[in-house]
Amino acid sequence: MVNETTGPDDGFGSNAWLVDQMQRRFLDDPASVSAEWHAYFSGEAVSADPVATPTAPDAAAPAGPVAAAPAAPAVPVAPVAPVAPTPANDPGEPESAEIRGPGKVIVERMEASRELPTATSVRTFPSKLLEVNRRIINNQLTRFGGGKVSFTHLIGWAVVKAVTARPAMNTSYREVDGKPHRVTPANVNLGLAIDMERKDGTRTLLVPSIKSADTMTFQEFWGAYEDVVNRSRTGKITPDDFAGTTITLTNPGTVGTVQSVPRLMPGQGTIVGVGAIGYPPEYQAADSRVLAQTGVGRVITMTSTYDHRVIQGAESGLFLRRVHQLLLGEDGFYDEIFEAMGIPYVPARWADDTNPEPGSRPWAEKQARVFQLINMYRVRGHLIADLDPLRQEPPAIHAELDPITYGLTIWDLDREFATGNLGGKTQMTLGNILGTVRDAYCRTIGIEYMHIQEPDQKRWIQVHAEGRTDEPDDEAKRRILKKLTQAGAFERFLH
Repeated sequence: MVNETTGPDDGFGSNAWLVDQMQRRFLDDPASVSAEWHAYFSGEAVSADPVATPTAPDAAAPAGPVAAAPAAPAVPVAPVAPVAPTPANDPGEPESAEIRGPGKVIVERMEASRELPTATSVRTFPSKLLEVNRRIINNQLTRFGGGKVSFTHLIGWAVVKAVTARPAMNTSYREVDGKPHRVTPANVNLGLAIDMERKDGTRTLLVPSIKSADTMTFQEFWGAYEDVVNRSRTGKITPDDFAGTTITLTNPGTVGTVQSVPRLMPGQGTIVGVGAIGYPPEYQAADSRVLAQTGVGRVITMTSTYDHRVIQGAESGLFLRRVHQLLLGEDGFYDEIFEAMGIPYVPARWADDTNPEPGSRPWAEKQARVFQLINMYRVRGHLIADLDPLRQEPPAIHAELDPITYGLTIWDLDREFATGNLGGKTQMTLGNILGTVRDAYCRTIGIEYMHIQEPDQKRWIQVHAEGRTDEPDDEAKRRILKKLTQAGAFERFLH
């Protein structure tokens, strides 16, 4: 039997509209909802009539049209006198419609949020290292068909880590017997604000949460994130997914919003807003080559809106600073992610930019160091090839293969350098140079050949290894599989 003592929005915050919708389906036909919702509505205190049936307002008599004044007769003189304008019809009263269902719940929650004494901290930081390391991760996942990591995955993980370092951001306010209390949860339950488009084209928001995110590895967090989002979009979300959220992450940057101050709902202490990644406005029309030469990169703005009754401004500022530090790679942030995702390489590192004037002696020396780097990948690239399927040793970068050894940083990745005809091209960006030599010598096949004395033989290997992106056709793949199967069978016969 359905209990009728409380409303469906109790404890569900901005998700209450969905609870309201599911309850009405349950009341019409209990078999139409999943077992989780059936159990919730049968055993929890939920109102039997969450949305009152609106009373139709008295229809206002439509205003009749105003009679048009007759046009003045034309005067046959030059210039012709202007014709008097015809008075416009009375547009009538503006249409008014009662807000019901999800919209009504949103109104109620927004009204409730006005009672919270909130404040907001804002911080902008460079996204260059975030972009570079995300590209490395996704390139590796693409090679093995392993999905894709988004910016929000990485930023969300940084938020979880920062909350662990600044636990005050995970607290909330509650009154018990009329007395103020600070509530400190045992774990970080990260709420994800998911934009949902309904069949009629209107949009609404669901905020399920990842439970105990602070106890996960990044790979587990990534999987839990994708699971929650997929179930939200396919209608398989359950009441438990909404319960216990301690801090929320919303990303209006996906629609181009640069900075947002979202509303904080009762029961939570903090909501974090993530803006769009982009160049500062004054550089958005600049030539990309000029931006690369001057070291101008994209930035991202984050906001932390918090309940000022239990969280102070300094805590919020230190929290955003910690997110900033993590996204710049401090304390092995990206190393931990690479290890969890099985990326057999060392992540890129943050470094200050040094870019000499083109044509100067330091610039020529920098170009020479790029040639050195290319040559060292031909000589020693096999030393960091992905040849250990058991991952018994942590990945390491050989000093002679590390761009930093040659004074090259992430800021040089978009700058063009001469290559000496690498992969058939005489000029490439440093990012493409590294991609070419690593694809040739550092993936799942290592090639050691620079000890060969015949230049023609070495050149043949370079031509066939560097810059080749030929994908074998189906027939070639079947032939390769057949040869591998034969080789495996022969080896088993020998042993």
